[in-house]
Amino acid sequence: MSKTIGFIGLGIMGKPMARNLINAGYPLVVYNRTASKAEELVAMGARQANSPQAVAQDSEIIITMVSDSPEVEQVILGSSGVIFGAKPGSIVVDMSSISPIVTQRIAAELAKKNVAMLDAPVSGGEIGAVQGTLSIMAGGDEAIFNEVKPVLETMGKSVVRVGSVGAGGVAKLSNQIIVAAALQGISEALVLAQKAGVDLSLVYEAIKGGMAGGRTLDMKTPKIMARNFDPGFKIDLHIKDLKNALQAGKALGVPLPTTGLIHELFSACSAQGNGQKDHSVVFTLIEQMAGIAG
Repeated sequence: MSKTIGFIGLGIMGKPMARNLINAGYPLVVYNRTASKAEELVAMGARQANSPQAVAQDSEIIITMVSDSPEVEQVILGSSGVIFGAKPGSIVVDMSSISPIVTQRIAAELAKKNVAMLDAPVSGGEIGAVQGTLSIMAGGDEAIFNEVKPVLETMGKSVVRVGSVGAGGVAKLSNQIIVAAALQGISEALVLAQKAGVDLSLVYEAIKGGMAGGRTLDMKTPKIMARNFDPGFKIDLHIKDLKNALQAGKALGVPLPTTGLIHELFSACSAQGNGQKDHSVVFTLIEQMAGIAG
């Protein structure tokens, strides 16, 4: 019989990930701070718990998918947190994108209760979560990773262990630096073409097969051209990831000058009221800087 999975955090990413687990046949216990977000999953057969602690009491593998380090600490170590319900030998898998330093601190606390932890953040956005094609980068003990890997493979097409606990978060921060730089570059390039009066769709067709081509270009350029900034990944969440990357850079003595600049540009875009829009909305900031009315 499949192990019972607990899933905490049913937002843009978490809900479709949990749905894929149900569709794969795993018994699921779910919790979300806004309880109504669990209704669809309950209708599919999931059981709803009233706290992270209650989720852990009824699960052997507990997955968390929330927004940032403080939220992960709260659902795992806070009052009514996972740590108070997790049975010895159970496994916590944090799939949020948080500070690796915080991950290691949480893992150390869980270890005192004989509870193992993996950090396994994801890349691929809402589309990847819905389709079960996420890239999952995991950190933790190899034997624990191998035990959980079949569960992760129901949510992702690429599941790679990159090292000890916290290493998954480092890989995710590296990923987010590259995606942010790509979005910034795409936005600047498209605004340049736009102000020059060149058809953006033809520019895209011309460059997508060359060195500039890639997944970010293909996923985001059509949305930008359609001015569709419905969130696949909110710019505020990307700002959070860049903040965590800059903090990790400081702790390790690694200068990240371009990351710092893009963090400020993304933050300026958010300050204009775009924080809940897709991170490709930075294009509109570059338009304004170029004197183009959106």
